[in-house]
Amino acid sequence: MKQFLDIVDPIHDFIRVYDIELKIIDSPIFQRLRRIRQLSGAHLTYPSAQHSRFEHSLGVMHIAGQAATALKEKGFLKSDQIAEIRLAALLHDVGHGPFSHLFEEVLQIKKKISHEEIGKKIIQESEIGDILSKANYDKKKITKLAFGYPKYRFVNEIISGSLSADMMDYLQRDGYFTGAEHAKIDHKRIIQSMDVYKTKLALEKSALYSFESMILSRYQMFKAVYFHKTVRSAEVMMLESIRLADEYCNFTNLDLDNYTQLTDEFVISQILSLGDDTKEQRRAKKFALDYQSRRLLKCVYEKIMTKKSHNSEQIRTQIAKKSKLGLDEIFVDTSGTSSLPLTPAKEKTKSITLITPKKPIEISFSKIPVVSSMAESMNILRVYTSQANRKKVEMAAKSILG
Repeated sequence: MKQFLDIVDPIHDFIRVYDIELKIIDSPIFQRLRRIRQLSGAHLTYPSAQHSRFEHSLGVMHIAGQAATALKEKGFLKSDQIAEIRLAALLHDVGHGPFSHLFEEVLQIKKKISHEEIGKKIIQESEIGDILSKANYDKKKITKLAFGYPKYRFVNEIISGSLSADMMDYLQRDGYFTGAEHAKIDHKRIIQSMDVYKTKLALEKSALYSFESMILSRYQMFKAVYFHKTVRSAEVMMLESIRLADEYCNFTNLDLDNYTQLTDEFVISQILSLGDDTKEQRRAKKFALDYQSRRLLKCVYEKIMTKKSHNSEQIRTQIAKKSKLGLDEIFVDTSGTSSLPLTPAKEKTKSITLITPKKPIEISFSKIPVVSSMAESMNILRVYTSQANRKKVEMAAKSILG
């Protein structure tokens, strides 16, 4: 009998964790995920959204294991592959920095690098890789499973993509902890209906309505939670604070020892301990303090678009000139995502393969009414400023943007 532990979880009731998984979970690098909130600044709008990357990672492992078991029973996987898929799912977010996707925006600006690239480095070069190697797992293979590799097409799609364990966990978990009612999905029906056709993950046609419901839930969660104007206000402030402080605190130094110290509270404490010598230091501290105290920027303009067609810096300059304010008083936020989940290779998902009694059929999302209505990208342009400048900036933004 393998050694295992059952962890109580509000989404999945119990998550069973085995010996090798326990060793990874107990490592300091993985424990750090407890101190990184899943939804960064959302707790300032939804007070109960205090959940972390840690429990989400356990949930993804749990669902990926269930999906792999269902596919093994249909003859597509072997027993030893289930363990590999569970480990890859457990580690899929290990490279996230503080404030989750918010810090990734800083990394994109400063280093043009993603949390996946850092995750690969952590698995290959840290004690997590040593734990895998000692247990006779190929750490390079686990890395490829966790972050996408063309050779393992449908196996990658279990972890990330339009039928992924990642989405099935975060929608339910984020919905539960925010209290949003949009994230009710029948993930068990989707898992039991999974199939494989021509190396791609497919779905039995009878579960199509469950898939439609999940895609609709994702769309609603982006509008109601992830891109909520007050959630983004907090994130815009923290993004600016980290960007200004980076020169002094070296947050984007990608040395693993440095990177794996970074958590939400560590970053805020480092910023608040800065001196007052420069304007950048003073502004970074003010934004961090205002974030902590929930003195947030005000949204004075909002426009929802299907395509990203605006130059945010140009708009910022125009609004500053029109309102006779400094550039540093105006914040233009362009939040955007593909309305449909991306493939593991970060390409747009365009279709789904449905298994029918006669033969498999590949159906374009444009032919599925509920999904086709959300087939374009979701982009929201917002203008933020302080309470004191609210009226001036609102009038200038409406004058320029209509």
